[in-house]
Amino acid sequence: MTWITVVIAIFAAAALAAAVWNRLYAGHVMKNLNRMLDAAMAGRFLEQAFDESLLSAVESRFAHYLAADAVSARKLQEEKDKIKTLIADISHQTKTPVANILLYTQLLSEQELSPEGRDCAAALEGQVEKLRALVDALVKTSRLETGILVLHAKAGPLAPMLEDAVAQFIPKAAKKGITLTLAATDAQAVFDPKWTAEAVCNLLDNAVKYTPSGGTVTVEVLPYQMFCRVSVTDNGPGIPEAERAKVFRRFYRSPAAYETEGVGIGLYLTRQIAQGQGGYIKVSSRPGQGSSFSLYLPRS
Repeated sequence: MTWITVVIAIFAAAALAAAVWNRLYAGHVMKNLNRMLDAAMAGRFLEQAFDESLLSAVESRFAHYLAADAVSARKLQEEKDKIKTLIADISHQTKTPVANILLYTQLLSEQELSPEGRDCAAALEGQVEKLRALVDALVKTSRLETGILVLHAKAGPLAPMLEDAVAQFIPKAAKKGITLTLAATDAQAVFDPKWTAEAVCNLLDNAVKYTPSGGTVTVEVLPYQMFCRVSVTDNGPGIPEAERAKVFRRFYRSPAAYETEGVGIGLYLTRQIAQGQGGYIKVSSRPGQGSSFSLYLPRS
């Protein structure tokens, strides 16, 4: 064996040893990265002291990133907890005085008052009801936005929920001379009954509010392969094309509706409820011929 052969053999052995070491080292680094990710996803990641001679710079930087992300997650949770407490305080602190004002207003209206006094009492009662509705809507929206309130969707028939929602608006519709009908359906979807009823009631409230006397409001369900469409259709004034995307914004009020009661949060809340269940909402409208708001709910 010549000295050249010996040198070649030594280099080959060294290369093989280096390859084996690199493979083992890479496996070690990947195991550590995997462990870090598992800990981060479980919410228990803690940064450790890393020896750069043993661990790669990438691994060390990755550890710093996960540590910063863990701190951000903890701060975010702390902020959510603060918001949750604030919402609870607002809800608790406002319900009692608003209820008391409403009670005293009703008692006042039962007294012998002048015509002007009765008008003032009626106006005051209307404003208090508006304030109560606004506070309730804001609390519900904030709970949904911050993840404090979780929707519990389950499979079930839509008819009972829709029947209850429509029944709430029959007196208001009859008072305006509006025909309110619900088409029979046996369709099923996956939805949270309580919050979906809230969404449908928001759509019905708008439909009855903006439909003129003698008009019609129809609720019907159309099942598709993946979704069920719950449509509330009216023959009111309709919505201009430029405003159709805006109506789902929080507090948006159309310039043409400034004299109509409302605070502009119902459709925003309805969209939040739909998205929280894996669904969505659409509107189609023709000015002067009415509007149709469609709530799409997943079927599975």
